[in-house]
Amino acid sequence: MEIDSITGTYTGELPVKASTTLVRNGAVDFRGRIADKATTGGWKASPFIIVNEMSERMAFYAIALNMVIFLQKEMHEALPDASTHVTNWIGATFVLTVFGAFLADAYLGRFLTIVIFSCIYAMGTVLLTLAASISSFRPPQCVLGSDLCRSATASQSAFLYGALALIGLGTAGIKPCISSFGADQFDETDPKEARNKYSFFNWFFFAINLGVLLGITLVAYIEESKGWGWGFATSTLASIASIIALISGTRLYRHQRPRGSPFTRFLQVAVAAFRNRNRVVEEEYDLFEVKTEESAIHGSRKLPHTKQYQFLDKAAATDGQEEVSRWRLCTVTQVEEFKSFLRVLPIWATTICFPLAFSQINLFVSQAMIMDRRLGGRHFVVPPGSVAVFTAVNALVFIPLYERIGVPLLRRVTGHCRGLSSLKRVGIGLFLTVPTFVVAGFVERHRRNSADPSSVTFWWLFPQYFLLGIAEVFVYVGQLEFFYDEAADGMKSLSSAIFLSAGGLGNWLNTLMVKTVETATGGIERGWLRKDLNDSKLDYYYWIVCGIVAVNFCIYVVVAWRFQGKEQASRGGSHESTGKENSTVEEGL
Repeated sequence: MEIDSITGTYTGELPVKASTTLVRNGAVDFRGRIADKATTGGWKASPFIIVNEMSERMAFYAIALNMVIFLQKEMHEALPDASTHVTNWIGATFVLTVFGAFLADAYLGRFLTIVIFSCIYAMGTVLLTLAASISSFRPPQCVLGSDLCRSATASQSAFLYGALALIGLGTAGIKPCISSFGADQFDETDPKEARNKYSFFNWFFFAINLGVLLGITLVAYIEESKGWGWGFATSTLASIASIIALISGTRLYRHQRPRGSPFTRFLQVAVAAFRNRNRVVEEEYDLFEVKTEESAIHGSRKLPHTKQYQFLDKAAATDGQEEVSRWRLCTVTQVEEFKSFLRVLPIWATTICFPLAFSQINLFVSQAMIMDRRLGGRHFVVPPGSVAVFTAVNALVFIPLYERIGVPLLRRVTGHCRGLSSLKRVGIGLFLTVPTFVVAGFVERHRRNSADPSSVTFWWLFPQYFLLGIAEVFVYVGQLEFFYDEAADGMKSLSSAIFLSAGGLGNWLNTLMVKTVETATGGIERGWLRKDLNDSKLDYYYWIVCGIVAVNFCIYVVVAWRFQGKEQASRGGSHESTGKENSTVEEGL
């Protein structure tokens, strides 16, 4: 078997090699040989992936967290319009991750998908830099002391949003693959490497926040002092650096082979189950499975039968004929792969409200724009986008402490190999969003009711940024672990895309909520969300968000309590409490 280090495609058969250091999860090296733990993967390969993610996130967040300001100042858009345009863009970006995951799992492999879409991403940052650097791509500056403030023309807006579309498309191909590609570097059948995989997820998120920190401090300062063109040029350099970092580790990576379209396999199960709806399945041996060591899904391990969603078992109900189309008879593994997809959907649905809550960070930035941001000798003014450093810094401090101190301590208390199960971590994060918006509402009311709102220092925003940042640590890492663990071999990227798509839907829901509140309260001139934040009632809006996330948390607790992971489902068991979704590897640790 061979793998092209550039195309990522696989051909031929796996060579047999007697070695105790070979992986047992089907991963191959860049030459197409079964990967050797001594020379590939693990912490030898993952630093390149971590650096790639840090650089890419630096570029993305330097753009995303400052785009509302750019649209207001340079494109002359009103705050509600600018905020909804940014959340729509981010929403589309994360929903499209399903497309990137499909390409990776079905045809290209994760490595090649990341490289191709990283190049598309870099092209978008180049166009964005041109939009910010060439005056003809933007409307003229507003005239101070007059009402003369022209909006952007259709062609100017089209060029800008075209650049953002390329960045979004690039992100859609990178995001669902990069975390799974990093996890691929650790063999789940090796208890030591399995434990290191969960440490990787923590350090992966650490890298994301380090990139965010650089993006909202270094790049934001360049934008403030040198201009938008220089700032976006820095993002362009960061995106190019991310590609270089990834390619530099080519010889050290382990690759999982593309296994065909999971969506096709899902549809086959549904069609076969309908066609066989009248067949009776009395015992497990009435179900069809291939007799080879590997499953019929190329490169995937067999999955045991579970008792959940038994109506789908009819897709594998055999009448003695086995050489028939998969549209009429599926294997147990194929049915269980579809079940694993359905099993996580309730958890996915109850996490959509977190990105809705996190997208309010755009409004936090808008608050910072009109607050006193002077530091030190009061000659240095903090860029408004850099105030989000509160969110990034606490994650950089919290993750090493949690990894070095929290996990060993919690492991002794809970008996769980990761200290807290992934579902419990998500639950803690969802809970923390409730006090976040309680605080945000009171802070905004204090600012708005002050004699001089512009004199209120930006330090008042620290608590809401801090709480939201800690919540993100728990939710994001917990989701990474949960969706990767519950995914079958042939849909690891798709599973990552599922949880990322919740972020997209959450941003779209935020857009819908902003427009609904704006319309219901009197429009942009008289409503709660006006052009001038000092005339708005943003605190009322925060109370609505607080109520939504509180109700969502209660629903999540019920869903997570009832959740059965793939191991529990195969045994027909149930959870006593939220999050006991240990995999077989974890139970053996």
